[in-house]
Amino acid sequence: MNTVAKTTLLLCAVLLYPFSACAETVSYQKIIKRAQVLSEEPYQEPDNKTPDFLRNISYDQWRDIRFKDENTLWGEDESPFKIRFFHPGFFYHQPVVVNEVERVIKPFTFSPELFEYGHNDFQSQIPAGLGLAGFRIHYPVNNPSVYDEVAVFLGASYFRAVAKNQFYGMSARGLAVNTAIGDREEFPAFNEFWVIKPSKNDKKIKLYALLDSPSVVGAYEYIITPGNETVMVVKSTLFIRKKISKLGIAPLTSMFFSSESSKFEGHEDFRPEVHDSDGMAILTKTGEWIWRPVVNPKELLINSFDVGTPQGFGLFQRDQNFDHYQDLESRFESRPSVWVTPKADWGNGHVELLQIPTTNEYNDNINVYWVPEKAVEAGQRMEFSYTMSWGAASGRNPTLGYVTDTRIVRGDHDKERMRFFVDFQGKDLSKITADKALIADISVSRGYTILERQVFKNIVTGGWRLVFFVVSDRDFLKDMLAGKKPPVDLRAFLKNDTRAVTETWTYTYIP
Repeated sequence: MNTVAKTTLLLCAVLLYPFSACAETVSYQKIIKRAQVLSEEPYQEPDNKTPDFLRNISYDQWRDIRFKDENTLWGEDESPFKIRFFHPGFFYHQPVVVNEVERVIKPFTFSPELFEYGHNDFQSQIPAGLGLAGFRIHYPVNNPSVYDEVAVFLGASYFRAVAKNQFYGMSARGLAVNTAIGDREEFPAFNEFWVIKPSKNDKKIKLYALLDSPSVVGAYEYIITPGNETVMVVKSTLFIRKKISKLGIAPLTSMFFSSESSKFEGHEDFRPEVHDSDGMAILTKTGEWIWRPVVNPKELLINSFDVGTPQGFGLFQRDQNFDHYQDLESRFESRPSVWVTPKADWGNGHVELLQIPTTNEYNDNINVYWVPEKAVEAGQRMEFSYTMSWGAASGRNPTLGYVTDTRIVRGDHDKERMRFFVDFQGKDLSKITADKALIADISVSRGYTILERQVFKNIVTGGWRLVFFVVSDRDFLKDMLAGKKPPVDLRAFLKNDTRAVTETWTYTYIP
């Protein structure tokens, strides 16, 4: 073996050399090694060749650029999966490298000829070596002869997926860094992917990704199995470049604009509800189910749930009744819910729910992620593995009674009185007859009192309804500044004697 060959093999072994020059194929361990080597170097802003005119086009102009079906990766093969690509532009102007992995590793090369530009008139200005913005994965999840989109990787470390008979809704990210800490949030980005070509009979597809940012470098493995529930098995290995105050693991991002019980003031809409998700669910390691309805708050709202490593957490779209949305285009009733299941003990930490005020339905204003108890220090190596299940909420609801509706009404004459209606349903709960005296276990934060609690059978749904009033303690609140009353933190569940028969409903009400 000559000196050049020996040098190439050595560089391949430590991943300092492009994979395309290496005879051996890729593996997760090699991506980890490449991430480690990269983390020991100063962060460099990626080379971005996207012209300003593409960065400034509108969403509609960007959507008018279509990848030509005849250029589909594996389009003429017997592979059960097909890959199509996105053109840089609009928000998605940072190109990424997408490598096809079969017997060798081959980058998919950008060309303007791969795309139709619709009504746009700038095709002649597109640089030949521009690069790709991201890619989408197609699979016959609904019809054996139709290759529907089942997953998309596009923009920073964002991705999303759908299951059978669903429409795209909420998204996920590879990582969140310093979310909701002033203006310090950092958005790590996947800058290179390796997509492994599946064999003819494969039901799943595997890909690797390299994530980079000023604070962290990460190696990722995704194994995606589409179906009635589309499941992603995720591994990540992180190398910390510098201290991170808040690290968000398995971050989920969604939109909640309005609902029948949470209208956006001054907004007229024929649709009763507009949201991709209606609540956050957590299954603690002790087996307690927690449900938090999400809202479009008037001010930033952050809630922490100190649950250590949970058995699972996620964002759900429990309301799947079309009549509650009336949107034939968006089909909010068919948006996916996402459930994250840690595959190992992540240690001490909490699930954080971030709710951001929004004046429209185009902003993702709901975020959920798991945060380690301690700040992450430079030089640390961290590993996380988990599954992400994308599908209908009905497949993930607890066997206990679960919350279906939360309604809040202020008193007509006494604005200090708030009345809460919480409806529970569930197979086991419906078997409890109306003559049983279920008990409501309710707790409220200091400064407020619970009055007139009632629990009764809902003869229409077969479930149970909890109704109670919350009143403020005027003596406690008299010294509070006007308009600065403390939030009302509530917890409630139903029990039969001493046994809980529902999940725990939690809520933060801002007076």
